[in-house]
Amino acid sequence: MSLYNENILIVDDDIHILELMQRHLQALNYHVYKAISVKEALIILKDNTIDLLITDLKMPGVDGHELVKYATEHFPNIPKLVVTGYPSVDGVLEVMKTGAVDYLTKPFTKEALKSAVLKALSQKKKVSLPDKTDSYGDIVGQSIAIKKVIEIIDRVKNNKATVFISGESGTGKELVARAIHYMGKYKTAPFIAVNCGAIPENLLESELFGYTKGAFTGANDSRTGFFQAANKGTIFLDEIGNASMATQLRLLRVLQEKEITRVGSQKTESIDVRIIAATNINLKDLIAKKRFREDLYYRLTVVELPVPPLRQRSEDIKLLVDKFIFKYGIEYKDRVLPITPEALEVLQRYNWPGNIRELENIIQRAVIMCDKQISIQDLPDHLKYNITFSSETESLLPLKVVEKNHILKVLKATNNNKSQAAKILEIDRKTLSQKIK
Repeated sequence: MSLYNENILIVDDDIHILELMQRHLQALNYHVYKAISVKEALIILKDNTIDLLITDLKMPGVDGHELVKYATEHFPNIPKLVVTGYPSVDGVLEVMKTGAVDYLTKPFTKEALKSAVLKALSQKKKVSLPDKTDSYGDIVGQSIAIKKVIEIIDRVKNNKATVFISGESGTGKELVARAIHYMGKYKTAPFIAVNCGAIPENLLESELFGYTKGAFTGANDSRTGFFQAANKGTIFLDEIGNASMATQLRLLRVLQEKEITRVGSQKTESIDVRIIAATNINLKDLIAKKRFREDLYYRLTVVELPVPPLRQRSEDIKLLVDKFIFKYGIEYKDRVLPITPEALEVLQRYNWPGNIRELENIIQRAVIMCDKQISIQDLPDHLKYNITFSSETESLLPLKVVEKNHILKVLKATNNNKSQAAKILEIDRKTLSQKIK
């Protein structure tokens, strides 16, 4: 008997095939995880350390091709071995391009399975993403704008320089922070995300730095803070502009002295933490209003990393749509729903004021509401009629003229359907009629 001990995940909708492979692999002393669907497989991949993925190709709903593609994007170091009862040159080439290292044809013998598994596991250290990858960690995109973000991440991921991430709400600033941590050499250390805007101002200081027993009313025991929890790793301070001046002063000390003091204590504690801060507001404006310390600003912005809004990376919309359709298709339908070219074109034309978060919400709703495919009818009205924001030139016109131009634009987009136009403008039809007159 061999002593291999690797963890192998096998995926097949045929329970008999699963049990057969399990017996063969356990006889070789592999630890086996089983899944009868892609949905189950994704849960196992997320929650366990897997050394090899073996999947059938032909399965109802989401098939093995999609699983291999997803695993290649999100778990690139796991080799993928596919099993098929319907081998074809085109099919095999396609799945190999997606990221599989080898394939096994049904029916197979115990020795054939053993040989294929050993060969696949030998590739574990050599596995890499396909040449044309469209993701970096959980960051999806191939646009020039997102490549600039990834270039900066690559430069900072293996050191502990302080990084300041800026960008509009919904652009994925926390995804960027997580990529900095998990794509670098400190990925096994803690990553602690703190939303400074979600914690009451009077509690933020004690939550960040901890407190001693009796430090304030309700402090019945001593407690460590987020900084201690993140020691040796990374702390991500989102919405840093919401921190009080007192908390800002303590943060400055952490950056300068590499030590913290719990609330209610005089004793300092050394700390080894990489700080990543983020905000969707302009800190220089807060500095001008005396609401943010200028010295802290310069300490936080050792490396500045602006995240582009979605409207500046429209070529990434299809990739993001595919990601969210796959994610919610698995969750709600147990299959991936197609999207019509016309619906995708509408999504690509839209301005996306809510950025990626808005796109994800729209796709999530569309997947829930439709049965066969996502079409234009499954999209919100304000996307269907392609109502865009006024240009800079229009914004310099008198309000009366801007209103007139916008009403005419909406009427044109709705083919003079006054009921639909009134709905988009969020006024009643009578008011619209008066304005038209």
